Amino acid sequence: MPRRRTSRRLTADAALLLVAAAFALPLAWVVLSAVDPHADLRVRVPGGFTLANFRAVLTPDITYTPLLNSLVLCGCATALTVVCAALAAYPLSRFRSRLNRPFLLTILFATSLPITAIMVPVYALFVRVNLIDTMQGTILFFAASQLPFAIWLMKNFMDGVPRELEEAAWTDGASALQSLLRIVLPLMGPGVAVVTVFSFVTMWGNFFVPFMLLLTPDQMPASVSINDFFGNRGMVAYGQLAAFSVLYSTPVILLYVLVARRLGGGFALGGAVKG
Repeated sequence: MPRRRTSRRLTADAALLLVAAAFALPLAWVVLSAVDPHADLRVRVPGGFTLANFRAVLTPDITYTPLLNSLVLCGCATALTVVCAALAAYPLSRFRSRLNRPFLLTILFATSLPITAIMVPVYALFVRVNLIDTMQGTILFFAASQLPFAIWLMKNFMDGVPRELEEAAWTDGASALQSLLRIVLPLMGPGVAVVTVFSFVTMWGNFFVPFMLLLTPDQMPASVSINDFFGNRGMVAYGQLAAFSVLYSTPVILLYVLVARRLGGGFALGGAVKG
């Protein structure tokens, strides 16, 4: 039996190492190729260290404007998603109805719809209502596509906030909206952080939606402009592509670092309604 357990443990460790390597090798290639003057598809330690790849991509047309477009699109869409998800999740969490379960199941079904299956009617609708090639139209669609799963997540986190705290606020004359803003949302800070990070990261890496809905090159986000590094006849500037990828990943990493404490903070509401 001890030998069997040891062999199973070694097998599990080997499988985990393979999975870790599958994630680590692409990241290592990006970091090493960004400072390699002769970067290619091989993962290797560069023979010489250079920042020429970063200098080549740090221009308004290549990096600054696309990153600013991405920040505007994803930031506004994330804020709209979080606000709408909180307002929609509150009645689902606090009020019981026969329609709650069918509505939540409909939301869960909406999260499984592939985005490519609805882009054709969405594109036709945007053309008809003059929202094609507009930042506000893309922001609205980003928020609408993330809203179902955001509502589902927000409702589950909101269920963990004791209702007695709101009842005490209602006794003091607070309205439902005031109790949501001043009691529920502050206490479920980790949940709001999870929804914010998930929504922002999902939108940040979305290529297909802005590629379809935006036509003007000056409005393209970084997730679309990265395609410009793939030239004709298979020619790719691997070093510049890796350098741009490092810069492209920086806002997401910074966002996670900023909310990491709240993500690990927990709710700690166990004694809030005692005594």
